[in-house]
Order: sequence, then structure tokens, then C-alpha cells
Amino acid sequence: MEFITRLEEMLLIAIWKLKEEAYGVSINKQVSKLSDKNYTIGSLYFSLDQLYRKGLIDKSHGEPTPERGGRRKIYYSLTPEGEKALEAVRSLHAKLWGGVPDSINWSE
Repeated sequence: MEFITRLEEMLLIAIWKLKEEAYGVSINKQVSKLSDKNYTIGSLYFSLDQLYRKGLIDKSHGEPTPERGGRRKIYYSLTPEGEKALEAVRSLHAKLWGGVPDSINWSE
């Protein structure tokens, strides 16, 4: 299994949490909330495109709306491979942090 970046991990989690409401702006808000960091929408779209090319997410187009100047929202969803990637990351984190107490005295 190919490793994914931390940003890709956060994007996959955001898409999973948002379900049918996973589109650019909502994903950006969710990732900012998860990370306490603001990402440019361009960097998120670049990473979303990478995830799409890796086969970890699908995208579909909504209907054009006047509020968006006739443009359509692009909605994202996890593929089965994306779900497997998230599970692999979760398993890796559990292994990495296994045996480490919740409260760590770093000076020991």
C-alpha cells in the first residue's frame, strides 16, 4: 500500500465526515478545523486531484447555480480504495503509538 501525506489523510477524513456535502469549500473548512491551519483552496484542489488520480476518491458535478455564476460544484466521495487507505493509516497510527501513554513525560 502506498503511503499518503498528512494533508491527503485529512482530506480523506474530511470527505468521509462530510458525506454528500463534500465539495471544495466545505472540505477546506473541515480540514482547517481538523488542523487549526488555513490551507489555500489551490493547494487543496491540487491534493484532491492527486487523490483522484490515485483512485482514492471519486468526483461528481452538481447542478449549475446562479449564485455560482452558472458553475457547478464538484462533489467528492471516497472510493473503496480510499476507505482502505484510511483504515491502513489508522492501523499504522495505532501501531506507532501503541504502548505510549496518553500523558507523556518527555524528560524520562
